[in-house]
Amino acid sequence: MKVTQTIRKKQLEILENTYAGAVPELIFNSPFELLISVILSAQCTDKRVNAVTKKLFPIANTPEKFLALGQTKLEELIKPCGFFRSKSKNILAACEMLIKNFNGEVPNTFDELVKLPGVGRKTANVVTSVAFKVPAIAVDTHVFRISNRLQLATGDTPLEVELGLQKIIPREKWSDAHHWLIWHGRKICKARQPLCRECPLIDVCPSKQEVKQN
Repeated sequence: MKVTQTIRKKQLEILENTYAGAVPELIFNSPFELLISVILSAQCTDKRVNAVTKKLFPIANTPEKFLALGQTKLEELIKPCGFFRSKSKNILAACEMLIKNFNGEVPNTFDELVKLPGVGRKTANVVTSVAFKVPAIAVDTHVFRISNRLQLATGDTPLEVELGLQKIIPREKWSDAHHWLIWHGRKICKARQPLCRECPLIDVCPSKQEVKQN
């Protein structure tokens, strides 16, 4: 199947109709809690992060309180999320920078966010989009996989896919489209066993035959 602009438009229409109103799975009550949750979510499911932060945030929900915990206690609390040593170091370093450079508040711009330890392009895009309502497309493993399978935007790196998606999706829908793609990846177009027979996009998916054979 040759994927044309008409097909891409149809793909987006189906995604929007199927996942309209989709919201993040992470549970948070402030930009700071969201920042911490997204850092913890690297190589970890949102469900597990929520289980950890349910215990963590009542104890510490500000940069000052995280620093008061110390690295050993923080590692113990976030251990189920994996990579707990590097994540705890980055979180504590980020908390120090937030206090020193941003009066303890999470900055609301991409360029300032990526200066924080442990914050890459994906995390910065999620925080600016979800916490501050700035249009952004964060490319995680789901968005990367679905975009390439649909040929909605292809690329070998998350940045290539992000830039490709920005070109074909209206800016005012960037943040919503990010959630459409994530939920489609979680529910239907899974990494190892995509549920093609249940997929509302099967008629406009160039990868359907290939994934059925895998």
